[in-house]
Amino acid sequence: QVQLVESGGGLVQPGGSLRLSCTASGISINIYYMGWYRQAPGKQRELVATITNGDGTNYADSVKGRFAISRDNAKNTVFLQMNSLKPEDTAVYYCNARYIQYPSVRDYWGQGTQVTVSS
Repeated sequence: QVQLVESGGGLVQPGGSLRLSCTASGISINIYYMGWYRQAPGKQRELVATITNGDGTNYADSVKGRFAISRDNAKNTVFLQMNSLKPEDTAVYYCNARYIQYPSVRDYWGQGTQVTVSS
């Protein structure tokens, strides 16, 4: 059974930092593309950042220069370092593991962790 468990969310003031973690069980993330997505109230889920199994990264324009995604395959964990947080970063953040073996794609999701940026 595959599980992705996020942690590290919480309440932070504007300009502050948080580090999210996502630990996987039931899979070895070294062969997976890993990502963080977020969903704010009343909005669709959107991509925040992804990291390939070759450590290539991609970021949403809204978080470039402020967020950094990384992975520790030995710990089966992916991280999202979030700096200079803004109120508009408030959302539930979800971890994603994607396995691509053309032509099929397999996705796993965590349960989400709440991030609230407010003074």
